[in-house]
Amino acid sequence: MTRKKSEIKKEKLLAVAGDVFIEKGFRDATVAEICSRAEANISAVNYHFGSKEALYQEAWRHSFTESLKTYPLDGGVSETAPAEEQLRGQLTAMIRRIADENNKDFFIAQMEMINPTGLLQEVMKSELIPMRQQTLALVRELLGPEATEEQVHYCETSIISMCVHPMVMQRIAKRTKDKNMPAIIEDITTFAEHVVTFALAGINAIGSKGNKP
Repeated sequence: MTRKKSEIKKEKLLAVAGDVFIEKGFRDATVAEICSRAEANISAVNYHFGSKEALYQEAWRHSFTESLKTYPLDGGVSETAPAEEQLRGQLTAMIRRIADENNKDFFIAQMEMINPTGLLQEVMKSELIPMRQQTLALVRELLGPEATEEQVHYCETSIISMCVHPMVMQRIAKRTKDKNMPAIIEDITTFAEHVVTFALAGINAIGSKGNKP
């Protein structure tokens, strides 16, 4: 029973820490505020995580893991499905994951980009690089055997940018209520389908160019 209570307290600390790091970033967030919101003793952070830095890393990893439970990387598409369908599943899941404001990992990462600490570099690499490798593999397959690695990386970078950039702009628009910002995307399903269609058309165009005699 004691162990169960301890795990519940740890989960609450992670959830609250995610909120505080999103609101204030690592440097302005305090252990005292996190513990106060989590209704925990200030020593709880040291007990469960060892330091504020470790809590920051674990808060991101926890948020990322939770978001993948709701929006699995493959988007529910079987690995035996055609590459086009697998890419559609991946991109749709990514867009939905970023668009969902209940998912904290993306917004913690955004705060890290604004005011970098370097603390998330390794933990993010360990989680995100395998994801990127899967996307690169699908793009490589869709481009065909004549494609260069430069083409593969350029296509993958362009596709991910289409998923991420509009969601960042949307977040800023909601926060600032700036009428000069791009219109907020209301229909995520339609937008995701547009991105997939655009991405596949671009891949086809690059692949066709590379396969010319």
